[in-house]
Amino acid sequence: QVQLVESGGGLVQAGGSLRLSCAASGRTFSTYIMGWFRQAPGKEREFVAAIIWSSGRTYYGDSVKGRFTISRDNTKNTVYLQMNSLKPEDTAVYYCATKGPTSSSYNDWGQGTQVTVSS
Repeated sequence: QVQLVESGGGLVQAGGSLRLSCAASGRTFSTYIMGWFRQAPGKEREFVAAIIWSSGRTYYGDSVKGRFTISRDNTKNTVYLQMNSLKPEDTAVYYCATKGPTSSSYNDWGQGTQVTVSS
């Protein structure tokens, strides 16, 4: 099992930036992909971005392409989500999650961090 702790959420005005961090501990050697998801009140969970731990290849949801950047620091077992040009519709609880190489779904999830973008 991998333990995940998110940080960096907060309140920001539209057009501003935030950087989220997700620190992983435990069985981190089993991590293949780390991803960010978000869920706004009354809405389904939405894929935001993911990164393949070994290669650094990245993937993004359509709603954040060109504005958000996912990156990782292997030495710190930490993944980051740099969020620029934030919009009120980006308001949500953001979660990081991991998936192993043979898993069909994300196995381990963090507790989430709130991001609120005011207009």
